[in-house]
Amino acid sequence: MTASRAPVRQSSVRAHNLALVLQLVANSPDPISRAAVAAVSGLTRATVSALVDDLIAGSLLTEVEPAPRNGAGRPAAGLRLAPDGPAGLGLEINVDYRAACVVDLTGRVRHRLLEPGDQRPTDAAAALAGLSDLAREALRRAEADGLTVAGAALAVPGLVAADGTVRVAPNLGWHDVAVGDLLDGLPITVDNEANLAALSELGAGDLPPSFVYVSGEIGIGAGIVLDGTLFRGVRGWSGEIGHLAIDPGGPPCRCGAHGCLEQYAGQEAMLRAAGVATVAELAGADLSVAGRALGTAISAVVNLLDVGTIVLGGIYAPLLPQLREAIGAEVNRRVLTADWSPVELRASRLGPDAAMRGAAGAVIRSVLDDPASRLARDRS
Repeated sequence: MTASRAPVRQSSVRAHNLALVLQLVANSPDPISRAAVAAVSGLTRATVSALVDDLIAGSLLTEVEPAPRNGAGRPAAGLRLAPDGPAGLGLEINVDYRAACVVDLTGRVRHRLLEPGDQRPTDAAAALAGLSDLAREALRRAEADGLTVAGAALAVPGLVAADGTVRVAPNLGWHDVAVGDLLDGLPITVDNEANLAALSELGAGDLPPSFVYVSGEIGIGAGIVLDGTLFRGVRGWSGEIGHLAIDPGGPPCRCGAHGCLEQYAGQEAMLRAAGVATVAELAGADLSVAGRALGTAISAVVNLLDVGTIVLGGIYAPLLPQLREAIGAEVNRRVLTADWSPVELRASRLGPDAAMRGAAGAVIRSVLDDPASRLARDRS
């Protein structure tokens, strides 16, 4: 007996085709014509033309003048994402700063705001109130720039439940914090900062489809990307590399354990070991202890996941030249496959902005994945 199938509604077919066309344009390195979209998608030219007209009317696509060419016939106009279409608001709250950025549909950062300051003396409600003020200023600037923000996403250094509750952020001292209505009705999602940074890096460069992004701040997190997809684990809490044990008898960690990676290679640990007060002063310092600890943790990750590329972000990105030798020595000693499959260490292309840009990018991806819902909201 075969299972019954529900009929496919016409609206579902249209939603699928809208997303197909929009993503073909988004993924094309150059402006692409309607005829080319039809050829690649398998849709008829008439269908593509109607869908494109709807996407242009919804400020998701724009037409550009064709490049001049030799030969007979008039060249077709090209399509690209609309830079004045719906934008994403990316927010981040970390131990020693809060930040916001507005990214347009093409991926360009239009506004960036950063407020340094230790968030630990304040409780979660006060910290989120300060972030809300920063977000409103970003929204004000976006509106002045003619942009409509489609939604917001918040990056936090902790474990985030499926409903957006921050279960624990040890370095912030947060436990079971519900972000709630941070922006007066603007939809907001919450995710781990390393996860969002990894997704941002995936879309920014020539990375292989599988890699691990390691975020170096006061805390240390990892975003795991396997075959182009973020690996979240069973409960969405994967990537807590900062709490791998380097020495079980080592110094106490805020998580309650001893000898965690953060106590050797976190920002504050590196400053203490170097005897300096600022991250800028770490340039030229002896970072061998942090490098060996990172190499030990990275080796465990590579042996477990069989990935060949590690992207170092946050403060690790500019310090990679100083860290590389010590990390590499541990990796070569501990990774079983290192002799015939060397591990590649890369610095993040986006540096300290990766998480908040990844947060804004999550909003943009939601628009690209479901333009039908966006068009329906515009009509209502």
